[in-house]
Amino acid sequence: MQKLQITKLDQPFDIVIDNIASDKSISHRCAMFSLLSDKTSTIKNYLRAEDTLDSLKIARKLGAKVEDDGQTIKITPPQNLTEPDDILDCGNAGTGMRLYAGLLAGIDGSFILTGDKYLRSRPMKRVTNPLKKIGAKIDGREEANKAPLHIRGGKLKSFKYHSPIDSAQVKSALILAALRANDISYYKENLLSRDHTERMLNGMGANISLEDDGWIKIDPLTKPLKPLDIIVPTDPSSAFFFAVAAAIVPKSKVTLKNLTLNPTRIEAYKILEKMGAKITYIEKENIYEPIGDIIVEHDQLNGVVVQDNIAWLIDELPALSIAMSVANGKSVVKNAKELRVKESDRINTVVQNLKLCGVGYIEYEDGYLIEGNATLQKATIDSCGDHRIAMSFAIAGLLCGMDIENTACIDTSFPNFIQIIDSLKG
Repeated sequence: MQKLQITKLDQPFDIVIDNIASDKSISHRCAMFSLLSDKTSTIKNYLRAEDTLDSLKIARKLGAKVEDDGQTIKITPPQNLTEPDDILDCGNAGTGMRLYAGLLAGIDGSFILTGDKYLRSRPMKRVTNPLKKIGAKIDGREEANKAPLHIRGGKLKSFKYHSPIDSAQVKSALILAALRANDISYYKENLLSRDHTERMLNGMGANISLEDDGWIKIDPLTKPLKPLDIIVPTDPSSAFFFAVAAAIVPKSKVTLKNLTLNPTRIEAYKILEKMGAKITYIEKENIYEPIGDIIVEHDQLNGVVVQDNIAWLIDELPALSIAMSVANGKSVVKNAKELRVKESDRINTVVQNLKLCGVGYIEYEDGYLIEGNATLQKATIDSCGDHRIAMSFAIAGLLCGMDIENTACIDTSFPNFIQIIDSLKG
């Protein structure tokens, strides 16, 4: 167990932050998608955190040659992916486990995916059930709902699957499986989730298209994809903690550099802007992803109802709850039941910890109401091993001080988070 003590910030800040962690979602995908080529992929600014390094280790165990000089990672895939002689450890990453399950389902061999105690408790049927229906052989605890998962990969059938869950992880797993299927496949979700997988794979030469009726059409691969040549942008989800910090600390301003401005990734900034924060977006380039800077300035925040595009901001809702707590008026989050099955039950974890800080709330099955107008109080917070809970309440601590327990999870996803917190204090 580690404990983090945050002291109250006694002055505003105006800072440019250019050392925020690289995008975790894109980094995971770089490690995996490079295996679909027959040439060396070149990746700069790869996130060197435990989760994403675990995805690299798995690529190695599958036969890839991985070279890392500290600046650039080069991944040379094997001629054929090889059955490993050991288990494949995904650490704490649901992205790693679910996407690798889809990728390996169509590869001949026996593969065991596992992770830490938190990942082993997370639901996997959302991925394993549709994979099994198209021919994948997957075993695991609770009928392949809990890891470790044993995948015996092989030939897959094409499919037409309307997912009951709007999830980029589920969608990506099925797309990766579809690339190995025997014919064209179709995937649909009620709300388009984050689309890094489609963008990146199409950039590598895959044929994935969004039809007018909402179905995603996936052509199976007929040849290896082109290698990646990519600079991983800054993670807007990680940067969002400091966007909230600027929004809630009077007279403060932050410039966040080199973020992906993908519309499916900056919805939380749009909500913060709707609440009253001053936000400016500056696009600089658009190759694999639109990339640029975001400037956030403090202003009076007001309550908001968040019920649309939930899949686009599911990871940022804990941090948004801090902004909601100090905003004028009530805020409501709806249609967010997916929060219950993240690294912790984030609905319950958020509201119980807000209660300790003196914030009024009502908990719903699919979200919560936050009373607002709160003067946050210092408290001892249990993150429950959830990095986004730990970091959200660290930001709250800038207003009142905070003691946070179980913070080893921060190193897993955002190794220099505390360093940046300290920089806000000059």
